[in-house]
Amino acid sequence: MHSYNTLQERVEDIILKEKGSRFIGFAWNVQSETEIRGRLETLKDEHPKATHHCYAYRLGINGEKYRANDDGEPSGSAGLPIYNQLLAHGVTNILVVVVRYYGGTKLGVSGLVKTYKECAKATLEAGIIIARELEYELDVEFPFGLQNTVFTLLNRYGAKILDFRSANSCMITASLTLTHKKNISDQLSEMKHVSFKFRN
Repeated sequence: MHSYNTLQERVEDIILKEKGSRFIGFAWNVQSETEIRGRLETLKDEHPKATHHCYAYRLGINGEKYRANDDGEPSGSAGLPIYNQLLAHGVTNILVVVVRYYGGTKLGVSGLVKTYKECAKATLEAGIIIARELEYELDVEFPFGLQNTVFTLLNRYGAKILDFRSANSCMITASLTLTHKKNISDQLSEMKHVSFKFRN
């Protein structure tokens, strides 16, 4: 399996109202837990008066890293219904958050489960789900004089430059799809004074 299903772009402000409470759905394509923490902090800054920020995420090609958080709602009434929608849609590398503004009427556990599920479902359905090819990170170290050659090679195979450091020698971190992994690997192996390694 060399691809996974995820969102093409973020989805915001999907609003559901239930007995005076307002539920607002958000979804992002995410690559790491650090990015997820950043998204949650930003959302809390944007909605400081919300009663709850419940969320779930899946990371990894098989969704091997995941979490569901009820953020103060009764256990299993919010995070899990959101997470189950990620499973139902067969998507990964996604964070879904449902922000709740309490409206004064309690919904009960079954009411909460239903509403969080519906809000997460509507949020995912408002987005475009696409298949993305699995990407690998590549570290390449080389002398300064080979800079143009290495950049040209990476560019030819559609690699995205994530980081570039230059001191006594140059170091690039790039990401590229599995399709190009062998070709680029073969060509880098033939270059003198170049060392590289793949991550993932």
